[in-house]
Amino acid sequence: MNATSTSSGSPESAKATLHRYLQQARDTLLWKLDGVSEYDARRPLTPTGTNLLGLVKHVAGVEFGYMSTVFGHGEGAPAWLDGTDPDPHVDMWARPDESRADIVALYRAAWANTDAAVAALDLDTESRVPHWPDHRNPVTLHQVLVHLIADTQRHAGHADILRERIDGSAGYTPSATNLPEHTEWDAYVAKLEQVAARFRDERTL
Repeated sequence: MNATSTSSGSPESAKATLHRYLQQARDTLLWKLDGVSEYDARRPLTPTGTNLLGLVKHVAGVEFGYMSTVFGHGEGAPAWLDGTDPDPHVDMWARPDESRADIVALYRAAWANTDAAVAALDLDTESRVPHWPDHRNPVTLHQVLVHLIADTQRHAGHADILRERIDGSAGYTPSATNLPEHTEWDAYVAKLEQVAARFRDERTL
């Protein structure tokens, strides 16, 4: 299946399109874990503690959260999803007793749970998101899937930057990096820094 049609040449269904974009984002996020050490997968790389394994754990919780609390599909949901854990950041880092394999398995279980819900429900199925304001409710499964795609892609972008900070690896997907070939990156970065330096004394708007 390509981006616009099925093998028979007919247009791809809306549900198939949404699922394809969601799965692409999922795969990209997991790919950013490939080849990194346990330390690098877990260590905080921003002042707010953002880390690769925590991003995967968080997005797993997001998928489970929307499918379970909104549409009643929560097969395999983690216990901490009920909000009773005393750690407000429980979904943003891997505890010492949670292995990388545990987090990846949790994320794949979230995929399976979401995919089962999508297969069982029509896109116009309505429900309510408890933590969204009244003016955004009710919602449809279609709306929630768009939200999941946007959220997963956002965090895949975070993971892309974190991974580049760890070892210089970058790219959109293994088969399509979306990076120009034959770029001398050191020279390119130096050029940008030189241009930016001209504006160092400019006032912030």
